[in-house]
Amino acid sequence: MKLPSLWPVAFFAGGILLSGNLAGRLHPSPQLFVFTAAFLMFAAYLLLVRQWIRTALILSAVVWTCLGFTASVMERASIPANLAGTLVETGKLDKSAALRWRGRLRSDPRQLPWGTRFEINLDEVESSAGVTPVSGGLLLTAYRDDANDSPSLPARAGDRVEALVHALPIRNFGNPGSFDQRAYLALQGIELQATLRNARLLAILDSHPRLTISDRLARARGRLLNSADNLFPFHADEAALARAMLLGDRSFVEHDRVVEYQQTGVYHVLVLAGLHVGALTAFFIWAGRRLRIGLLSRTLLTIIALVAYVGIVEDRPPILRAALMAALYLCAQLFYRRMDLLNMASLSALVILAVRPSEISDASFLLSFSAIGVIGAVAVPWIAQSSEPYRRGLEHLSDVTRDVSHMPRVIQFRMEMRAAAEWLSTHLPRLGARFGTGLLVVSSRTALYFWELIVISAILQLGMLPPMAYYFHRVTLVGPLANVAAVMLTGLIVPLGLFTLAVSLVSRTIAGFLAKVLGMLLTALNTSVQWFAHWHKASYRIPGPPLLVIVTFVVLAIVLSATIRSRKNGWWQIAVAIPLLAAAAVIATFPFAPRLSRNNLELTVLDVGQGDSLFVSFPGGSTMLIDGGGELGSFHSGGMHSGLDIGEDVGSPYLWSRGLKQIDVVALTHAHLDHLGGLPAILQNFRVRELWVGRDINIEAYRDLLAIAEERGVRVRHMKQGDSFRREEIYGSILWPEDLDEKQTAKNDDSLVLRLTDGSQSMLLAGDIERPSERRVLEERQPVSVNFLKVPHHGSRTSTTDSFLTAVHPAFAAISVGRDNAFGHPSPEVLDRLEAAGVRVYRTDRDGAITATTDGRFLNVDTFLHSHR
Repeated sequence: MKLPSLWPVAFFAGGILLSGNLAGRLHPSPQLFVFTAAFLMFAAYLLLVRQWIRTALILSAVVWTCLGFTASVMERASIPANLAGTLVETGKLDKSAALRWRGRLRSDPRQLPWGTRFEINLDEVESSAGVTPVSGGLLLTAYRDDANDSPSLPARAGDRVEALVHALPIRNFGNPGSFDQRAYLALQGIELQATLRNARLLAILDSHPRLTISDRLARARGRLLNSADNLFPFHADEAALARAMLLGDRSFVEHDRVVEYQQTGVYHVLVLAGLHVGALTAFFIWAGRRLRIGLLSRTLLTIIALVAYVGIVEDRPPILRAALMAALYLCAQLFYRRMDLLNMASLSALVILAVRPSEISDASFLLSFSAIGVIGAVAVPWIAQSSEPYRRGLEHLSDVTRDVSHMPRVIQFRMEMRAAAEWLSTHLPRLGARFGTGLLVVSSRTALYFWELIVISAILQLGMLPPMAYYFHRVTLVGPLANVAAVMLTGLIVPLGLFTLAVSLVSRTIAGFLAKVLGMLLTALNTSVQWFAHWHKASYRIPGPPLLVIVTFVVLAIVLSATIRSRKNGWWQIAVAIPLLAAAAVIATFPFAPRLSRNNLELTVLDVGQGDSLFVSFPGGSTMLIDGGGELGSFHSGGMHSGLDIGEDVGSPYLWSRGLKQIDVVALTHAHLDHLGGLPAILQNFRVRELWVGRDINIEAYRDLLAIAEERGVRVRHMKQGDSFRREEIYGSILWPEDLDEKQTAKNDDSLVLRLTDGSQSMLLAGDIERPSERRVLEERQPVSVNFLKVPHHGSRTSTTDSFLTAVHPAFAAISVGRDNAFGHPSPEVLDRLEAAGVRVYRTDRDGAITATTDGRFLNVDTFLHSHR
């Protein structure tokens, strides 16, 4: 069998997935599955001895499935019962109060553009009930501002510290398509997050602890990060790029720069993974050969360097996978074996999944092995049959006796190259004539290497199209070309950069000289990426493709790989490649209708935390998004954003989950950041026809939004009281504001108030209006009586007055509010009024997205998290 490692890992992964699907319904004993696997393994051995090969293989598949199932069950069973997040969520620890959390710093305090971040491995917490042992990690952020500078605490990795903070569990947004932030951080050992309000609330309990190897590596990483900054004191962009590419810290890479790398398909150079490990491994192999170091010593030194690198850098899971594959390759070289890339990837995946089965659900795990799989399954065997024989044919070109070791077409190629070399030598000056053959060989070999790099880049971009579209909703057209320059420059930057950082610990003068060369390479990389990013429609966003299309693409890719590896006639390869390219075109264009409630009016109040965002779909397929949410307290600093971009990370994924590529109307109720903040990303990610606004506000964020609308050809309409619209049989009216006078600052009472009517059913979307506007709307006898109310201003006590609630008289109400928000929303007074009025209340912090659907006669309300109706 040419790929003996591929099938075991496939069945092992199948066992993990089976365990995950049955996790809540079955509670099997791991010992039972281990015993079953051992029994079946023995039975398979007996069958193999008796030459019952097929039956033995079937039993072996069952054995690997049982082992995968067992590994997954054992991992879940090993989760500590005293995880800090679990204790808070179950009420065993008071989440409403600040507690004294104690533990050891996992790393040196990380400097951010807006403050400092601490990662603490917790061991105990002190509350009013006493001291409780806990486990898990706490992500602590101290923001820098004029009143409260970030802590200058001389803490280092390994120090035991105490933080008096109000810590909360990691929360996911309750919308379809939302990213599982909680699981992502759980893989990094983070259970809680908190904000440090004052530097004095963090104290060092033990500054001279007994350091572990992990602590020492973390301290080394801190020193190297400081060195990276010191090497580029006047070039912040180069320092940020060096920190990201060499040590995995992307905190200082500007948002616009990150977008450019994503648009050109070269974002992987900022994420430590296979490319960086490959560059480092190649450098050590090259240096070892030049220094005439023996194979065994060279291999051991390279593996030691990789182990140290993995220990020091961040983003460890991706780079650990790459280092493991590199180590397998190096070990195979010791036995003079040429190991198939798919076998190396399969063995690495098997080891990783055996140690940590939950990795199978990690997007970076799937992306890493998808990339390696595409290269190993298609690119490498295709190159081995096409250009590689000619590249090998250039070796010892002048030696005619070596011709017979090559295939006929390569022999012919060698003869033609010798004739060309002879012609070249006769036309060169006398001093250069003897270099004719060498010059021709070097230039030809370089051209072939360059061609192979283009082929690998193009096949990789094609193969990564489905996961990139599914996870990141992006199609990059210039990726195959942009990656050629990026990969070549990264291959130089990584070894030179790490060497420069190492030298900086010994000699700042020599490191300064090396940094100038490194800076030129980093500048060249940035320039290349920016040039490709400015190509017209170099990248665009799409909804995730249907699972059936992805499966079809994968099956066709497997068939193409099998066809290439079996050395079938080229026409067979073309016959498979054509439908594969057709499947890729379907993924890249997404020619599917949006998933909307046809023939019904649907309103969904999205969970965007402490903000507002409402999606409306009309019976004929028209769509409207009212507000885009925005994380309160977040801000921009030096081109970086301190928190989530709600439009990119929350609003857009929901719209993509509905299969949307365009939105007919985006409406902004008023220019507060918890309504406005997410809209720039929405305008950039979707084709928007109209932007509705109320009063013009003279603030930067609002003006930037109008500028984006103008740049993308979006029509801007100012709406006010008395305006109306009709979408199919749905009638909409604007009840507020009463005028469009421009103002210097935004106010809640500037909010657009919309009323939608469908037959006997109606909905009132009240923005953030407060008592004055509610009173004016009632005084002007606006039609406010509805069946469904979006409660104004997140349930604040300054809104939803008794008189307003009496006039509206809704049967259902939705409150858009952030969990455990600092404002105390929704107000107990408002909740009491709604209860007294007999209103059924839904809240996004508890129910997730709230969807009201009507056919004009009946109104149904459903929630994403609890499916209440």
